[in-house]
Amino acid sequence: MLYLVPTPLGNLKDITLRSLEVLQQVDVILCEDTRTSSRLLQHYNIQKPVSPYHQHNEHKIVTHIVDQLRAGKTMALVTDAGTPGISDPAFLLVRECIKQEVKVECLPGAAAFVPALVNSGIPTNRFCFEGFLPLKKGRQTLLKKLAEEERTMVFYESPMRLVKTLEEFIQYFGPERECCVSRELTKMFEENARGTLAEVAAHFKAKTVKGEIVVVVGGKP
Repeated sequence: MLYLVPTPLGNLKDITLRSLEVLQQVDVILCEDTRTSSRLLQHYNIQKPVSPYHQHNEHKIVTHIVDQLRAGKTMALVTDAGTPGISDPAFLLVRECIKQEVKVECLPGAAAFVPALVNSGIPTNRFCFEGFLPLKKGRQTLLKKLAEEERTMVFYESPMRLVKTLEEFIQYFGPERECCVSRELTKMFEENARGTLAEVAAHFKAKTVKGEIVVVVGGKP
């Protein structure tokens, strides 16, 4: 059995009782970053073997992990924050488990785009999740396509690239498009900056940007 276990975005209280129970029971915990996960595990006194599983090693070790699962081991996969597989490693392992008839179960829990979308004040009845935009190849082509998207759009972005990305959104979507940037969700310095793309871009140009970023943009009217 492979469990996909969501972990808190920042506030360690944002984990389900079932997730803690699973982490206490599995044989091995696969971690995107063992140092990050160790803080959560230590906080809840979970003492289980941990093993790194991330985008840089997943292709090399996925077969070995599936072999262990088929041999009877039970594992949990966690990422640094949120639900595994949402802009984080998991897909490759899940696909291989399904091929090899290893049971996979994803527990419900934290995912950064959900609170960012819901508290944005932008329509939530229809939306598309784009994750991180391509850094170079295909970026302009995708932005041109998204300029015609009528659903609310949700993106992840790094603090270093936020202002540049907002400026590109202004270029392709127009300065008056609705926008909300959520930063440091569930943490002490959580911020939700709402307004037009022009207003939100000006807000972040005037300050140093830190933390995890979710950008919600209204669809084409």
